[in-house]
Amino acid sequence: MDDALIAAHRDLPELMPYLHLPVQSGSDKILRAMNRGHTADDYRDIVRKLHAVRPDLALSSDFIVGHPGETDEDFEATMQLVRDVTFAQAYSFKYSQRPGTPAAGAPLQVPEDVKDARLQALQALLREQQDAFNQSLVGQTVSVLFTSEGRKPGQIAGRTPWLQPVHVAGTPDLIGREVPVRITERLTNSLNGILEEETVYA
Repeated sequence: MDDALIAAHRDLPELMPYLHLPVQSGSDKILRAMNRGHTADDYRDIVRKLHAVRPDLALSSDFIVGHPGETDEDFEATMQLVRDVTFAQAYSFKYSQRPGTPAAGAPLQVPEDVKDARLQALQALLREQQDAFNQSLVGQTVSVLFTSEGRKPGQIAGRTPWLQPVHVAGTPDLIGREVPVRITERLTNSLNGILEEETVYA
């Protein structure tokens, strides 16, 4: 993620304000053990640069908890990174041993119940952030690209520039179009909205 790619998020309107930027862990010790080429502060610096050129950019990421040797302090470093950055969405997993990998035979394997507890704590924090991000759009008008009919009759579904699913009452002729939608409600994994009046009569 060099400066030229960061600048592209400022200069290219084709790039949406959403970026998947994996980090894996907030502990430098664990990042070294995973053979990653970055530190937690490297990641924070990239995020600061991205927000400087694109303030509306939202992030998603990947996390792994319970890597061999991960202590409570290492896990807390991951939680702190999440608090520092905040994410619109994230994928999080427990470390699992894969035969033939260096970590599979490493000492200090983390007990399964500890991995479970850490994953639940991390996912609760990530869910809180995701909900807050989605809630921040309620009452706003955003551009939605409609892609399909919804599950309910008379409903169509699309995505915001931040990839959130949106459902509105509408007709299939809107599929393939990008139109303004006022977000009215946050659901667990999606948003509800209504078409702006100018769209209905366009």
